[in-house]
Amino acid sequence: MLTVQNVSYTHPNKDLLFKNIDITVNAGDKIALIGNNGVGKSTLLKLIAGELQSSGGILQTHAVPYYIPQIYGQYNHLSVAQALRIDEKLFALHQILQGSLSEENYAKLNDDWTIEERCFEALQYWQLQDIDLSQKIKTLSGGQKIKVFLAGILIHQPDLVLLDEPSNHLDVQGRALLYDFIRHTKSTLIVVSHDRKLLNGLNAVCELHPLGITVYGGNYDFYCRQKQIESNALMQDIQSKEKALKKAQSKEREALERKQKQDNRAKKSLGKAGLPKIVANTWKNSAEMSASKIKSVHAEKTDHIAKELRALRSEQFDTDVMKFGFDNSRLHTGKILFTATETNISFKSKKYLWKKPLSFQLVSGERVAVQGKNGSGKTTLINIILGHLIPQEGKVFTAENKSVYIDQDYSLLDNNWSVYEQAQYFNTSALQEHEVKMNLNRFLFGKEEWDKKCLKLSGGERMRLSLCCLTLSAQSPDLIILDEPTNNLDIQSLEILAKAINGYKGTLLVVSHDETFLKEIGIQRIIAL
Repeated sequence: MLTVQNVSYTHPNKDLLFKNIDITVNAGDKIALIGNNGVGKSTLLKLIAGELQSSGGILQTHAVPYYIPQIYGQYNHLSVAQALRIDEKLFALHQILQGSLSEENYAKLNDDWTIEERCFEALQYWQLQDIDLSQKIKTLSGGQKIKVFLAGILIHQPDLVLLDEPSNHLDVQGRALLYDFIRHTKSTLIVVSHDRKLLNGLNAVCELHPLGITVYGGNYDFYCRQKQIESNALMQDIQSKEKALKKAQSKEREALERKQKQDNRAKKSLGKAGLPKIVANTWKNSAEMSASKIKSVHAEKTDHIAKELRALRSEQFDTDVMKFGFDNSRLHTGKILFTATETNISFKSKKYLWKKPLSFQLVSGERVAVQGKNGSGKTTLINIILGHLIPQEGKVFTAENKSVYIDQDYSLLDNNWSVYEQAQYFNTSALQEHEVKMNLNRFLFGKEEWDKKCLKLSGGERMRLSLCCLTLSAQSPDLIILDEPTNNLDIQSLEILAKAINGYKGTLLVVSHDETFLKEIGIQRIIAL
């Protein structure tokens, strides 16, 4: 089905992204492609799809890939039919049915007489029965857009399907449909995703890294078990090297101390013997050279072990170092932060957003998730809680509090600023420059990245910088609101985010349909819209 041999890719600016990629995909395989943000997962999918050319190696496919990208803005000007590349077939079919029996129409239709029937069945399966094929893509929500392209799989029935973060923007029902489709499809799948429930529905995991790709013959849970075994082995190797380094350093000290004692005894003997000064100096030079040689031999050995130890430690990734480090919220646990009483809102139309007005409370110290179908008003509700929107019906009460809203794009960051400038903007506690940089280091922003523009940061990097900036504030927030925080993050970044959130003792409100993530951060109740 697909053969990738020694494939590499270099950016137009000559920066190498990855090399030595070898993978064979057989018909019927369902493969997860994972790796850290920026390692090249989406690029590899584009290479397989034929949208990019590799810098070297061999890439052969025995089927025309059906590729669903992560971003859909480039299709906004097209109709649904045009985006799915079925507009010409549908036009030809309608022309023929109306009596226009030209060879051109028959050639465009290519005997695909069931194309319209498949379109309606596919849209209905993905709960898009209200979508018109002539409707512009730009009029659809994020969830509807991904469903349109997923419907294209049922329409085109390809043998090889490439999916880049397909569960992004999908609500609970949409995700359930996606999981069911993946479970039952006969197509060969290569899926880039951070959705761990989705990943468990695939039968192999390929981990991409700059120097190649590692294949694990099982689902995501199997991969995690194997990585834990590797991590344990790595820890044992590190501990073994640490012992070896201490032993080598101890031997070096013992050898030098032993030599020092020998030299002292010899020096006393020479003094008693009353040897000429030139002989004493010769002996002294010889003793110093001998000590230097001993030190050099042992230093070479300890340096070699220390280098191996640094290499092993560089393979570790400690998510525990990234913690908010906040003081507890000033508000006592149980204080009412927000109350909605029979609340509803309408926009240009007179129709209210929610069929049933909302009544609920947010209490200090609790962890709450907001869920609902795409278009059910989750972001609108957040803006009401933040005081950015005033509902036309019912009452709302908001207690004085300090709240922080982190949206899907981490737009609290200014793209024109550098990483360091952004951190300094949030440094309201007047930390010294070296303290700010220490915080940046703690969130994995080394010296070489302090001048990097926020515009060039990946999703995971934007998340880490946002968390770092919050730690620089003089006052910890009473309420943190996260809007779809797991979108576009790699699995490693998800672990960082979950552990950082678990160190926060204030109130948390999260818009998310990621069941695994919500469980990890200890959500206590759900507001369902």
